[in-house]
Amino acid sequence: MAILNVTPDSFSGDGCTTLDFALRSAERMISEGAEVLDVGGESSRPGALAIGLQEELDRVLPVIEALSSFGVPLSVDTVKPIVMREAIKVGADLINDISAFQADGAVDAVVSTNVALCVMHMRGRPETMQVEPGYDDVMSDVEEFLSDRVGVLLRAGVSPDRLILDPGFGFGKTVDHNLTLLRGLARFGVGGYPILVGMSRKSMLGAITGRDVKNRTVAGALTAMIALQNGAKIIRTHDVAETRDAIRVWRALEALGKDVCSE
Repeated sequence: MAILNVTPDSFSGDGCTTLDFALRSAERMISEGAEVLDVGGESSRPGALAIGLQEELDRVLPVIEALSSFGVPLSVDTVKPIVMREAIKVGADLINDISAFQADGAVDAVVSTNVALCVMHMRGRPETMQVEPGYDDVMSDVEEFLSDRVGVLLRAGVSPDRLILDPGFGFGKTVDHNLTLLRGLARFGVGGYPILVGMSRKSMLGAITGRDVKNRTVAGALTAMIALQNGAKIIRTHDVAETRDAIRVWRALEALGKDVCSE
């Protein structure tokens, strides 16, 4: 899953501020091996402030509509029910909601559609989520939250095969919290729901490596491989080519292991 930010204030500095720029970026990502494009019109970096509804619509809808002919599934990263509805109308295949469909009207906006839904854990809001985040037990707390939100969606009538879970790396977590979640990732897949992870270029990688946001590609590819080994099914990344290479190495090792076991 390639990250296509259509914001001027992306933490990674790769925001596409024109439609032409966004389409050229999408073409490059697909050529590098992206299988899903995740379009976001509102930054969710730590400290980011919410933008107005019309501004987000103006950023996202033209891009989704233009990309609908590109032949890859399209995800929209939004917390706003109206953006969800309108994005689905113009071609979105997946709604990626960092607030886990908690906004008033969010469940209603998606329940009668057939699009996939990514349910993510976040402690607090982007403005304040990294101000001394704390948990009794980060694994149990995140697991309980995701289970509760899945229950809400299922009771509303959402089919379970539409659901994807994301533990929310970097969203109200310390480095230790993130590493604990990565190590125990398989636990979130027990219910059979695909796990999506997004650690690309995040501050946790900077804290570990000492590298700035533009130089965390190797660390991102390595964490992608670890996530796959621990049960992730979808890797959300800024660095498509490098992450694709890491996935190819992992798949080759997996295939070798199966061949050895069958002998």
